[in-house]
Amino acid sequence: MRALFSARLGADFTRLWTAAAVSNIGDGITMAAGPLLILSLTTDPALVGGAVFVQQLPWLLFALISGAYVDRLDRRKLVVTVNTLRAVALAALTFAVAADILTVAMIYTVFFLLGTGETLADTASGAFLPAIVAPDRLATANARLMATFTIANQFVAKPLGAWLFVIAAAVPFGVNAMTFAVAAALMATIRPIPAQPSAPRRGLHAEITDGVRWLWEHRLLRTLAVSTGLANVAFCAAFATLVLYARQRLGLSDVGFGFLLTTFAVGGLLGTVLAPRLLRIVGACTLLRAGLLVEGITHTTLAITTTPLVAATILIVFGIHTMVWGVIVVTLRQRMVPESLLGRVGSAYSLLDVGGAALGSLLGATLAHLWGLTTPFWIAAAVMALLATATWRPLRQASAA
Repeated sequence: MRALFSARLGADFTRLWTAAAVSNIGDGITMAAGPLLILSLTTDPALVGGAVFVQQLPWLLFALISGAYVDRLDRRKLVVTVNTLRAVALAALTFAVAADILTVAMIYTVFFLLGTGETLADTASGAFLPAIVAPDRLATANARLMATFTIANQFVAKPLGAWLFVIAAAVPFGVNAMTFAVAAALMATIRPIPAQPSAPRRGLHAEITDGVRWLWEHRLLRTLAVSTGLANVAFCAAFATLVLYARQRLGLSDVGFGFLLTTFAVGGLLGTVLAPRLLRIVGACTLLRAGLLVEGITHTTLAITTTPLVAATILIVFGIHTMVWGVIVVTLRQRMVPESLLGRVGSAYSLLDVGGAALGSLLGATLAHLWGLTTPFWIAAAVMALLATATWRPLRQASAA
């Protein structure tokens, strides 16, 4: 742990890291307070679930477009602008809550705007990192950012968001507005990156096509992108009804379900600490292959067990894998993709990532309803076995990256 957080990556990275920590706290606060806010207006399950969907929808609608603009514009200024606009949107929501004029449509609108901003800011931040961190330090930098997300967003912010909502419904959203404003100010202090010579600008469709084509023609990154998308279909299908699985299969109370969810965060934090060292010792190819096996074993174990301790243990292992996999994939992409294409290739990758998650969530509830709670886990295990078999040889290229 100490090695991860003591590594010196430069003043500009420190500012980026601090901005990410602050905004992650704000995001986590809203993730906890948002459902409580809409629940204060309606108990309609469709409307409550819709609030989550409208924030994810921009990734499906705008991911590729956002990637193209990330490659067209100054990435540092883009993040500053987007965070400022997100602060304004949340300030408006805070006012509406405090003035008691809030409607479901207002919540949907603000959440959609936040999700749209996320497609730009997250893509731009990932593409901007190689400009301020040396290639041999990218794995450490990515691990640190992911650890910060785990601690700030999952451990600190969510209970804080619920507590602030109890104090006053408007408070958590006002706090989140301030976090985005602070993050924008911190990003503005990063030294401007000298503009690189660029090819003549083409039409938006042509530029998007360039990014998608580059990803598809690169065998290793294409393999990783498709693997991530299919693995997310399997994972989200299996975990779409986790709350019912925890109650009916494991016999957990609501509090027990909450503790089960924290196992992801515990494993994720361990994964961010271990990832840079494992990369140096074991290598990317072995870790990626092992990750596919871990996913299959996780789904199989959860399909079989009725013991909460066994389920919690395998979910910690799964959490370690997801962060190690994430660090490797992001680092490989940042090292291998040309600087001028980082935004477009990253957004194409994200589209497969989020699209797989969305499809899996839709499938999982149907499968569990038709054939029982463990059916999605068995299907997910079979999918991961086929995926590991199909990608075993192509993943060899990761060793040379």
